[in-house]
Amino acid sequence: EIALYKHAIDKERVEKERWLSTVLTNIADGLWHHVAVTFEDDGSPDVLDTLLYVDGQIDVTASSQATAIDTAASTVRVGRSSWNEEPILGEIDDARIYNRVLTAAEIQQVMLGDTRLAGNPDPQRHAIVDIRETTSLSWSAGDAAVSHDVYFGSDRDAVANATADSPEFQGNQVATSLSAAGLIEFGGGDYYWRIDEVAADGTKTTGTIWKFTVPDYLIVEDFESYNDIEEGQPGSNLVYLTWADGFGIPTNGSTMGYAVPFEPTMETATVHGGRQSAPMAYNNVGAAMSEVTRTFTPAQDWTANGVTVLTIWFYGDPANTPGQLYAKINGIQVNYPDPAANLSLAQWQRWDIDLTTVGTNLQSVTSLAIGVQGVGATGTLLLDDIRLYQSVP
Repeated sequence: EIALYKHAIDKERVEKERWLSTVLTNIADGLWHHVAVTFEDDGSPDVLDTLLYVDGQIDVTASSQATAIDTAASTVRVGRSSWNEEPILGEIDDARIYNRVLTAAEIQQVMLGDTRLAGNPDPQRHAIVDIRETTSLSWSAGDAAVSHDVYFGSDRDAVANATADSPEFQGNQVATSLSAAGLIEFGGGDYYWRIDEVAADGTKTTGTIWKFTVPDYLIVEDFESYNDIEEGQPGSNLVYLTWADGFGIPTNGSTMGYAVPFEPTMETATVHGGRQSAPMAYNNVGAAMSEVTRTFTPAQDWTANGVTVLTIWFYGDPANTPGQLYAKINGIQVNYPDPAANLSLAQWQRWDIDLTTVGTNLQSVTSLAIGVQGVGATGTLLLDDIRLYQSVP
């Protein structure tokens, strides 16, 4: 019944259970961020008619009961709670109210401020990126730009102060992308880049400094991209559609994502890294196992960059009835070697799996499953930061 409730996505259920939208991106990092909220009345104005953007991207939101919005009211609060009047600790600048709903592209343009600047960097600002996914850098051209001076390096100040005579200068080009070959390396850490826009008359507009990080691991799953946007709607990315659980399978007692309340499906208070982790409920009463599975299309190479260790972070609950935790790589099962009682510990624990002992083609990994075996085992585990390292970190 819980599984059926979990997957019964319809507007009435969402309206009854959505929590008030809450910024889950960490903006308490000493840096400037752009935050926007759009409101489009569908005839019964409430919080469900809002979208939240942080730094130009739709942000993950927590949700609960649909809260009505009085469109006749004149009070607008920015950075202050409506119920306890507590102000934020920080600074606010350039607050605007528009008399129409802005599109995502328009919000990104507003975020730029000076439209002569290059924008929309990829990798995104402050992103932690898998080196396999970072083959190039790209951006959108500023107004009136006919070419772009590109600066790149691992020293922020050097990039910020670089000129055409500096080693950070990667040249002037018409294209709005640059190959990352030879610029970044596995475990290279923080990288900084800057795009100066050049107009037809030679006038240059100095760009802002963008940063991304290439860690010393490959990312299998960080659970950061999942949200509660209804299936079929723009931007929807529901965790249980990527990590298939036991819905409709009598022999599989797993549920991926919180089922009660249905939203938010992801955990945002207890995380190992980033802003959210994934709850995996297991219920082996009447079932021998509970298992969630992610299929990789195309297959992943788990030998790239010399990686040999798979790490899985999990967080237990004292209310859990433990069982045998396991993982399956291409269907080959590897059992968690430590005591089952660890599934009841309310703390983050890292499980290291020596991939050299797993008898499968690691150059073509098509699936990863995580589960709990044992009749009668029940409970919930939080999963986060599944990674590949060259050695045990």
